[in-house]
Amino acid sequence: MLAYIIRRLLLMIPTLFGIMLLNFIVLQFLPGGPVEQVIAQLMGTAVEATARVSGGGSAEVSQQGQGAGQRGAEAGVSSKYRGAQGLDPELIKDLERQFGLDKPAHERFALLVWNYARFDFGESFFRDQSVIGLVVDKMPVSISLGIWTTLLTYLICIPLGIAKAVRDGSRFDIWTSTAIIVGYAIPGFLFAVLLIVLFAGGSFWDLFPLRGLTSEGWDEMSWPARIADYFWHMVLPITAMAIGGFATLTMLTKNSFLDEINKHYVVTARAKGLGETRVLYGHVFRNAMLIVVAGFPSAFIGVLFTGSLLIEVIFSLDGLGLLGFEAALNRDYPVVMGTLYVFTLMGLALNLIGDVMYMLIDPRIDFESREV
Repeated sequence: MLAYIIRRLLLMIPTLFGIMLLNFIVLQFLPGGPVEQVIAQLMGTAVEATARVSGGGSAEVSQQGQGAGQRGAEAGVSSKYRGAQGLDPELIKDLERQFGLDKPAHERFALLVWNYARFDFGESFFRDQSVIGLVVDKMPVSISLGIWTTLLTYLICIPLGIAKAVRDGSRFDIWTSTAIIVGYAIPGFLFAVLLIVLFAGGSFWDLFPLRGLTSEGWDEMSWPARIADYFWHMVLPITAMAIGGFATLTMLTKNSFLDEINKHYVVTARAKGLGETRVLYGHVFRNAMLIVVAGFPSAFIGVLFTGSLLIEVIFSLDGLGLLGFEAALNRDYPVVMGTLYVFTLMGLALNLIGDVMYMLIDPRIDFESREV
């Protein structure tokens, strides 16, 4: 097992490198980079100033702007930044230096790899805080969403999958299969909007809060009230994230139990006169749950990476998903790349933990004999 773990750890290095390289290349071609963001703010301020001037004053400001644009063009302002005409070329160069964009792309990527290898993610472009500080501040929200959603999914899907396996082909099996498939087909963000409309004061009932994880005055509450308030805020986001995971885990549990129920040792146990409950939970359960329990890390990855982004945005939850979304809109490249690096590293680590759990729970599984 140790040799397999070492190989997987070594394989993470080129995997991380490839993912970061691909996303770095994509960022180079995205329009509206950080320099353009600052230029747009500067030009927007000029437009607002012009709008406030009335009559001839407006024409005078406009003429001054045109004159500045001509001087900027004569001075050779770089045309690669849309809307930069009229700005001092030295200002543009200073902005490039501040954002680290004055170096060639390959040098910037080499510096990024060296810094990320030391977990130095740099400073945010538009927030007065380090990227690692932002990630540490936002991570508990995303982790808590992922953990509670995964636990809720397991607590519901395992008993439901067992019940479906025992009643295979019955009306209960057919109707529950229909319900979970419909739930699986509805995107999580759409279900979140439906929950808001129904239960958060949208058009019907106002039973749950619309945003955030805590209410005002949370610090002044007693600890039982804090816990209750926290879970009250978590009901809708967790429900929206969990609904799509019911189908996969429920059918996995059902099929795993059906596969075990039809094996010879179950027939032998029944022939010895053991009761159905003893056979089901004393013999079948342990073997059938191996793949379900060992798949917990993978399930957590799926919930955290695929559901957290839009759910955090919709419910205004201040986690890594919302942080990455806002950073992408603002072209805050250090935050975008930093959150991507953390998500990727967590995913690779949890996948490795999942494989190790498979080997620990079922010694018959041997990954070491396979090529990684």
